Amino acid sequence: MNLRTRLAIAGGAIVAGALVLVSVVLYPAVEASLRGRIDSSLVEAAGQAPDVAKAIKEKFKGTSNESAFPTAPLGIGSTQLQIVPNPVQVGPSTQFVDITGRDVAVANGTAAAYFRNAVYNGIEYRVYTAGFPGTPGALVRTAIPQSDPAPTLRQLAWLLAGSTVAAGLLAALASRLAARRVLRPVRQLTETVELIRRTGDLAIPIPADSQDEIGRLGSAFAGMTAALDESVGAQRRLVADASHELRTPLTSLTVNLELLAENLADAQAPHLAAEALGQAGELRTLINDLIDLARYGQPAFHTEDVRLDLVAERVAARATRRAAEIEFDLTCAPTLVHGDPDALERAVANLVDNAVKWSPSGGRILISVKAGALDVADAGPGIPDSELEFVFDRFYRSPAARAHPGSGLGLAIVRQVAEAHGGTAEALPCQSGALLRLRLPVSSEDAEP
Repeated sequence: MNLRTRLAIAGGAIVAGALVLVSVVLYPAVEASLRGRIDSSLVEAAGQAPDVAKAIKEKFKGTSNESAFPTAPLGIGSTQLQIVPNPVQVGPSTQFVDITGRDVAVANGTAAAYFRNAVYNGIEYRVYTAGFPGTPGALVRTAIPQSDPAPTLRQLAWLLAGSTVAAGLLAALASRLAARRVLRPVRQLTETVELIRRTGDLAIPIPADSQDEIGRLGSAFAGMTAALDESVGAQRRLVADASHELRTPLTSLTVNLELLAENLADAQAPHLAAEALGQAGELRTLINDLIDLARYGQPAFHTEDVRLDLVAERVAARATRRAAEIEFDLTCAPTLVHGDPDALERAVANLVDNAVKWSPSGGRILISVKAGALDVADAGPGIPDSELEFVFDRFYRSPAARAHPGSGLGLAIVRQVAEAHGGTAEALPCQSGALLRLRLPVSSEDAEP
C-alpha cells in the first residue's frame, strides 16, 4: 500500500470518525428535544381541559345528556385528552389506561402532576396526569402515542449514517487527490535519487522548488549529493595526481636498480645505490604525505586545548637542530586554540620545513604567533603574486620548486588541517621572501603561560 492510499484512508477515517462522534452526540440530543416537545404538548393540552369541558357542556345543553360528561378520551389531533370526574378511584379502566393510587393522590391535590409511559390496546402512550383546574377531586390525563417521534428519529438515523459514509468516501477521495499533488515533489525526488543510483551521476540536479519540509528535504539531498560529488571528484583527482607523482620516483628507482643489478662490479654502483635510496626516500615521503592528507581530512578523534605558541617553539627548536645554518626569530604571544594537537603540530612543522627549504644558508626565518594567527616568513626567492592562490593546492609545485625535493603535499596538509579546525591557510604578498599564515579560532584571548 503506497503513501497516497494510506493518506486517503487516514483522511476518510478521520472525517468518518468525526461524523460518528457528532452523530453519537446529536441523535440523543434530538431525541431528548422531541421527547421534551411531546411533554410540553401534553402539558399544554391538559391546560385546555377546562375549555374542552365547557365546550362539551355547551354542546349538550338543553338535551337529555346535559348532566352527563364523557369520560372516554377525546382526540385533539394526535393527543388524547381524558377528564376523570370526582370521585377518582383506583382500578382498571375500560376507557383508557388504569387509574393508580398516584392518580388519586394527584386528583386530591396531595401529589404533583407527573409523566409516565403506559400501554393501552397494545399501543404505548406517553401519559401526563394532573388535577383538573378549578375542580378538586377531578383528574385530567393527556396522552400521545410513543411511536409519533419514531419516524423522525428513524429518518435522522438514516441521514446521519448515510452522511457519515458519504462524507468518509468523499474525504478519502479528496485526500488521495490532495496527497497526489502534495507528494508530487516527493515522487520527483524519489525518481531523481533512483536515477542517480542507476547512473552513478551525482551531478544530476535534485528538485527543491518549495520552502516547506519537502523542499528542505530536497535541498538537503541536493547538498548531500553535491558534497558527495565534490568528494568523489577530489578522490579521483587525488588518485590521478598521486599516480602521476608516483610514476617519476618509481621509474627512476626501477632504472637505477636495474643498472645496479647489471653492473654490481662497476665503479658507479655506489652512486646508483645512493640514487636508488634517495628515490625510495622521496617515495616514502610522498606515501606518508598521502596518508597524512587522508588522515587529517577526517574528524579528529582527540581534541583538547592547545597552546599554539608552545607548538611553534617546539617545532622551531627541532628545525634549529636540523638546519643550524639558518637563524630562527620567534615572536610568540600566549595563544590557546582547541584542536587535535598532533595535526596542529604537523601543520606548523610543514610551514617551517617549507621556509627552511627555501631559505638560503645564513638566512632568517621569522615565526610569530598572535591572536590565533601563526605567520612564517622566510628570506627565499618569494612567491609570484599570480601563484599565491595555488600554493596550498595538492601536488602544486611552481617551476622553480621542481628542482627541489618534495611531494607538493606539505602545504596542502596545512590547509586541510586549518579547514578541519575552522580556520584558514593563505599565502600573503610580501616584498621579499614568502609569508605564509595559518589562522585558527582562539579559545581564550589571554592564555596563561
